[in-house]
Amino acid sequence: MSQALIVIDVQNDFCPGGALAVPGGDAVVAPINAMMADFETVILTQDWHPAGHSSFASSHAGRVPFDLVEMDYGTQVLWPDHCVQGSRGASFHADLDTGGDLILRKGFRRNVDSYSGFFENDQQTPTGLEGYLRTRGIKELTLVGLATDFCVAFTALDAAKLGFHVTVELAACRAIDLDGSLNRALAEMHAAGVQLPTGPA
Repeated sequence: MSQALIVIDVQNDFCPGGALAVPGGDAVVAPINAMMADFETVILTQDWHPAGHSSFASSHAGRVPFDLVEMDYGTQVLWPDHCVQGSRGASFHADLDTGGDLILRKGFRRNVDSYSGFFENDQQTPTGLEGYLRTRGIKELTLVGLATDFCVAFTALDAAKLGFHVTVELAACRAIDLDGSLNRALAEMHAAGVQLPTGPA
């Protein structure tokens, strides 16, 4: 019970045809499904934004997706509207095995985005994931999913700061790679002691 697989945001809007499609995003589904049998604990995170979320470019006059703005908690990338609560885009990919132990929804607070599975982007508001893992006696985490350079990396970095042993299985991740964000994320994870087995990112 000391190891858990955390499956990050394998949702329709992050897969081909989605509002914020990650190139090859659907290619992670089969390897993730195959990995689940190797873990007694499987946790899935799900982006779950209200309509009009502050991270949407459409919520800021004159702004377009991928612009940068300053929020109370720091610099924020503005995204296309995506993973709106109850929408098809917010649903998990149809072929993903969702029979895990816990589904953790994040990003539902209108005024702060949430990349990490542990904290909102203000780095202060917890999601409750740490407490769940601690009470289950879980110390080692393997992360997979979308996108390598945002939600996967932020989750991995927070987990490492919290003292968990963290592996990111790059073969079961895919990246957005926005202006070099993938290389930056990989370097930050490596520096934080996150294990990064080779494979597609």
